[in-house]
Amino acid sequence: MSDINTIIFDLGGVLIDWDPRYLYRKLFADASEMEYFLAHICTPDWNEQQDAGYPTARATAEKVAAFPEYAEAIQAFYGRWEEMLNGPIEGTVRLLDQLARQHTFRLLALTNWSHETWPVALDRYDFLSYFEGILVSGQEKLRKPDPAFYQLLFRRYEIDPARAFFIDDNLRNVEAGRRLGLKSHHFHSPSLLAEDLQQLGVL
Repeated sequence: MSDINTIIFDLGGVLIDWDPRYLYRKLFADASEMEYFLAHICTPDWNEQQDAGYPTARATAEKVAAFPEYAEAIQAFYGRWEEMLNGPIEGTVRLLDQLARQHTFRLLALTNWSHETWPVALDRYDFLSYFEGILVSGQEKLRKPDPAFYQLLFRRYEIDPARAFFIDDNLRNVEAGRRLGLKSHHFHSPSLLAEDLQQLGVL
């Protein structure tokens, strides 16, 4: 039998299919220019700044000032943010539903997400109600892979990391969890996650 009593999910990329390309394929005729824009202008690091609580309006204005030739595309990042959502990752949601129905494990979420866009997710995804608690980086002004964000979750919900299993699609975040004693899974697909859960004796 597994000694796991808590399962901690990331959301974007694990349960929710979020990708800026869903929006920017509509705005850029040239795929290479789109990739340049996402790699050098509205970058993942820039987005994570807002995930940690930086105001999206201020971030947008600063970026437009730096790259006025891309003003429309920059303003779309948060102005049309909902178009980056492509719905739930159904296979993972089914696993979450199965775990919830077992009533065996505490289910928690630890997500890098702007507090300004978070209400959209809460309104759109009913399965978020399965979680006993969700720590949102933008609300806490902390984000993965900062150890303080994980430790806040441990304290708030009295989690023993040695008895918790953490799932994230970002290897950097997975490795940070492992350094804190979490058994961790680098998410690539629902089927591989199911295999790992079965090997742990969780499913």
